[in-house]
Amino acid sequence: MSRGQARAVVAGYCALLTAIIIGPLAGSGYLLLRDAVSTPRSYLTDSALGLGAAAPRAVPQDALLAALSPVVDGGILVKAILIVALWSAGYGAAALARRLVRAATGAQLVAATVALWNPFVAERLLQGHWSLLAGYAALPWTALAATRIRTASRRTGFSDNPDQGTTNRVESFRRTGTLGGWAALTASFAAAGLTPTGSLLAAVIGLALVGRRALLPAAALWIVTCAPWLTATALGSGTEPSDPAGVSAFAARAEPWLGTLGSLAGLGGIWNGEAVPASRTTPLALVGTLLLLGIVAFGVRAVWAERTGRTLLVIAAVAIVLPALGATSWGLAAGEWLVVHVPGAGLLRDTQKYVALAMPAYALCAAAACRTVARAIRRPEAEGESKASVRWVAALFILLTTLPLADLAWGVGGALRPVHYPGGWHQVADRIEAPGDIAVLPTGMFRRFPYSGTPPVLDPAPRILPNDVLQTGELRVRGYAVTGEGNRARTVEEALLRGAPATELATLGVGWILVERTTPGPLGASDRTLTTADLRYQDNDLALYRIPDPATLDSATPTQRRISAGAHLLWALLLTTALLTASRHPDPRSEAERPIR
Repeated sequence: MSRGQARAVVAGYCALLTAIIIGPLAGSGYLLLRDAVSTPRSYLTDSALGLGAAAPRAVPQDALLAALSPVVDGGILVKAILIVALWSAGYGAAALARRLVRAATGAQLVAATVALWNPFVAERLLQGHWSLLAGYAALPWTALAATRIRTASRRTGFSDNPDQGTTNRVESFRRTGTLGGWAALTASFAAAGLTPTGSLLAAVIGLALVGRRALLPAAALWIVTCAPWLTATALGSGTEPSDPAGVSAFAARAEPWLGTLGSLAGLGGIWNGEAVPASRTTPLALVGTLLLLGIVAFGVRAVWAERTGRTLLVIAAVAIVLPALGATSWGLAAGEWLVVHVPGAGLLRDTQKYVALAMPAYALCAAAACRTVARAIRRPEAEGESKASVRWVAALFILLTTLPLADLAWGVGGALRPVHYPGGWHQVADRIEAPGDIAVLPTGMFRRFPYSGTPPVLDPAPRILPNDVLQTGELRVRGYAVTGEGNRARTVEEALLRGAPATELATLGVGWILVERTTPGPLGASDRTLTTADLRYQDNDLALYRIPDPATLDSATPTQRRISAGAHLLWALLLTTALLTASRHPDPRSEAERPIR
């Protein structure tokens, strides 16, 4: 099998796994599941730029969708990003295994399987963290780019000598490797930076592997790719301390028969016990974890022999142990102190998501384990059967990885399916033609619509309506009430629940009230408020009221908006330019080396 054919097989296999995982989303409709909200069209509001009252947790994600959805339907955009992310995670893991442990094609398929078919992916899909999976997908590519930069001056297969032609080839080789490596690292940082958490994940991998000489420029480059959310934070958004109750609410969770450490080691343990596949609530969780760790263990020695492999193994160990410690009593106390006293530390409260950092090492070890086990079971006289042995071991490992988590298939057991919004949403959006923020009834962040299924979903109003929607950010998680940063939104909610007149809401900057009629939630005495407002639209699902002459209480100034928009444009330019440059300058070493098959 030629090199091109082998890579086509790996690419096709990753596409097949991706299709099996998210197959139901291929139909028409929109992703609306817990934290995932896709809409036909979204708008470039202050909140989308990260300039609202809440911390900029979805920056530049929301601005990207707002900029592109007038051209391409927003539901298609989200699906496309999720498909590309999952495929890239699998193929990137295979490429990392091919580059670092010279994995055969079968072993690369095992690496791709470990990267795609695991509890972390299942749980984050069920939680609706599609954009976090973009950061997850960037990790193996970040490792490849950083390693390429570190080793650019020590290419194998060439050496300096007095022959001018050879020297020129060496210099050309180094220049191509360095330029392509930096472009690939920039693209990886920017792609992972679709959310702040993804950016942090990529920074850990990239800065740990890039080497001392390149550390400072790499750090500077990463900071530039963080411009959207760093700018939003610097301009005053989300500077309030996070609620310390969120540390306990979002701590890693112990799964049955595993405990917290075992759950994390198996790439599981998300804080939300409802966002897990059914198999993770049975003894299959223990079986799957033991099989995964057993496969990984067989490859540790081979991966440890490689410098990049050693670093990734250390990162994996820390990414498992620290979240486990963070769930202990003293770990929770330390986390609460951080979120109160350190600005931006709220990004660290969902500690389980950082177990994603273990994926590159796990994929490498699983790929290396194929050769280790094949050599152990091969008869001494059967040297010619080594390639076949690796293929058989790889097939076995793929079965052992996928079968205990079989319900990841087809949208995690059908939970990941598209929904269709009632036509009233479009009518409401068209009628909001005047300024003023939007208050929503019932109060609260989450909804249960008849068309969205059983799990609670984030209110789609902030992403489907053209004006800023006031939200408190308050969450109820595992019995904890976690306060958000929306102080004005809380004041508005309290006024609605006690039936304050529309004139009072107008002084708070509210120009519109949207009533979502088909979802349960607190309404209080809001009927009294609605009688003092002007009804502009109503149907069986929605009602829209206008409050005249709302006060102008913008959350951002025109200058702040221009600065934030510039930061987003810089991020987009870095991403597109780096991707184009990296594609034109592939890794010379990967072309010069032929993996053992």
